[in-house]
Amino acid sequence: MVYFKRGNGTQFVGDSVKQFRDGDVVLLGSNLPHYWQFSKKYLDSDSGAAVEIYVVHFNENFWGDVLLGLPEFQEIRRMLEFCKHGLQVLGKQKANLGLLISQLVSSSGSKRISLLIDCLSEISACKEARKLTTMGFQPHLPQASINRLESIYDYTMRNHKRKIDIGKIAGFANLRPKSFCRLFKKASGKTYIQFLNEVRIGQACQLLTEGRLSVKEICYESGFISFTSFHRTFKSLTGTTPLGYQKKIN
Repeated sequence: MVYFKRGNGTQFVGDSVKQFRDGDVVLLGSNLPHYWQFSKKYLDSDSGAAVEIYVVHFNENFWGDVLLGLPEFQEIRRMLEFCKHGLQVLGKQKANLGLLISQLVSSSGSKRISLLIDCLSEISACKEARKLTTMGFQPHLPQASINRLESIYDYTMRNHKRKIDIGKIAGFANLRPKSFCRLFKKASGKTYIQFLNEVRIGQACQLLTEGRLSVKEICYESGFISFTSFHRTFKSLTGTTPLGYQKKIN
């Protein structure tokens, strides 16, 4: 369970690539690949921007089968099954949930257990929540595959502005191109090129939100070499044009 009190950037959960913002709360099941890349201002020590995150790790069976099997815990049980694909809390409830999570992290003893149950109860009652990964994604991956995926995510985030072909990324993963394509598609549910385009469009969305650069500058800054390709890919993934997106968020 993660609460981003302060911080924004790009979030990778399974086959999902999305922007995360201040106040976001996510709940991730076990063995679900995840990675967060913070915006540039948080990586610049001179910017003064500070990140504040609260993270809670717990075993879903920490309370035993008897307690979880009670009728009163039916909704929590369903929610824990649902979060194997990742769950993002939306709407007004995430502010209250963020407060509960921060209290949980700073508490001790039995109070921690009661606050954890309060948090899970709040999430299970939330009407505005969405699953992060697609139905085709397989959440139960071997740890070796998770580690490899996360290293690919990291490499892609650090190099997305450059040309990355299949041969280069396969070499980074110490695999032949065909083996890499099979592994990435099986683990993430999409091709690497689809993933790379999502990363680049995610970066473009972040830059459009900041409003410092023109749309054409953002095209090249996010890794595209063709404005036509950038415009087409942006509309395909977001349902709107770069300018339309910028007007919507402003």
